[in-house]
Amino acid sequence: MIDLRLLREDPDRVRASQRARGEDVALVDALLSADERRRSSGVRFDELRSEQKSIGKLISKASGDEKAELLKKTGQLAADVKAADAEQHEADEETKRLALQLGNLVHPDVPVGGEEDFVVLETHGTIRDFAAEGFEPKDHLELGEALGAIDVERGAKVSGSRFYYLTGVGALLELALVNAAIAQATEAGFVPMLTPALVRPRAMEGTGFLGQAAENVYHLEKDDYYLVGTSEVPLAAYHMDEILDADKLPLRYAGFSPCFRREAGTYGKDTRGIFRVHQFDKVEMFSYVLPEDAENEHRRLLDWEKQWLDGLELPYQVIDVASGDLGASASRKFDCEAWIPTQGKYRELTSASNCDSFQARRLSVRLRDGKKVQPLATLNGTLCAVPRTIVAILENHQLPDGSVRVPEVLRPYLGGREVLEPVAK
Repeated sequence: MIDLRLLREDPDRVRASQRARGEDVALVDALLSADERRRSSGVRFDELRSEQKSIGKLISKASGDEKAELLKKTGQLAADVKAADAEQHEADEETKRLALQLGNLVHPDVPVGGEEDFVVLETHGTIRDFAAEGFEPKDHLELGEALGAIDVERGAKVSGSRFYYLTGVGALLELALVNAAIAQATEAGFVPMLTPALVRPRAMEGTGFLGQAAENVYHLEKDDYYLVGTSEVPLAAYHMDEILDADKLPLRYAGFSPCFRREAGTYGKDTRGIFRVHQFDKVEMFSYVLPEDAENEHRRLLDWEKQWLDGLELPYQVIDVASGDLGASASRKFDCEAWIPTQGKYRELTSASNCDSFQARRLSVRLRDGKKVQPLATLNGTLCAVPRTIVAILENHQLPDGSVRVPEVLRPYLGGREVLEPVAK
């Protein structure tokens, strides 16, 4: 939720942000109108209540016709106060409803456009020349099946398409990734967290996932719970309705959780293997910071993600995500995309988003600095989305015989294994 004072003072900036996102600009004017009605009805209610109290004091001193007239006026005022209160409540609800539909203000440095209009900021690592090495690279599914690590056939049998089993070294590789990611995050000062996978509507709405992203959210209607698509949701709601002391910030958490996504609108995309699935595990970084520290924290999150990918010895690029692909809550987002050899292109592995005070306002997470109380800023960054990371590791570190070299950073978590070997069928 954006600051309504900013909306009133600079509506053109909000209109420009909506336009950059490819969202409805008319929403800005509708919200301005609702906000004006909310404020004027509030003033009207206060005036009527004040008059009602003043007349109440006069009645006790009046008598005869004067008292009768005052009592008559009191009756009319009571009806007017009730109507004004109802109008104020209705205007307030309408303002909140419209404000929740408005995306965060896009950072001025964000490239304008859609999914393909990102800007490449950095490129790291060397893309292997498999032809020069004398063999054709296998894709992750062929490698994973030979290693006894991935079973999508039985995943589909049990749960349907886009489900899978990680078996044997596949399961061990996931646990190694999670433990290594948590170890890095802990060393960087993040508090490790195991978070709920089911949340109430307010937590999901407060983080901005019930707007344009709602089609990808699983909802359990009978119990009115949502399955989270990222531990960002329970981490953002962890301090909901709390006031945090400024001198305790930043607060940094590293959440591990299962994640669930419907993947609506992706029919026919990435149907082979485990790159795009309905359920996966993920380690997510989350920060609560002073508003003035948000941009620096955004860069820190990106640096931690780069450190992680460098440790996994993966070639990758960093992109500045375009305005139309940000998601409702982010003002700016950096993605790290790893090279996938058999696809011949970079694909998203991690993401770091600066949400400014957008989520904090919706979830009522504030900071106290002396006597001043105000919303703080929240940021999130994926450290390890497990299936996609496994895809990148298998394909980039494969050897001619179908075995896969283990990056050094993972070896302590895999019993010292340097290579994952194919298993006999």
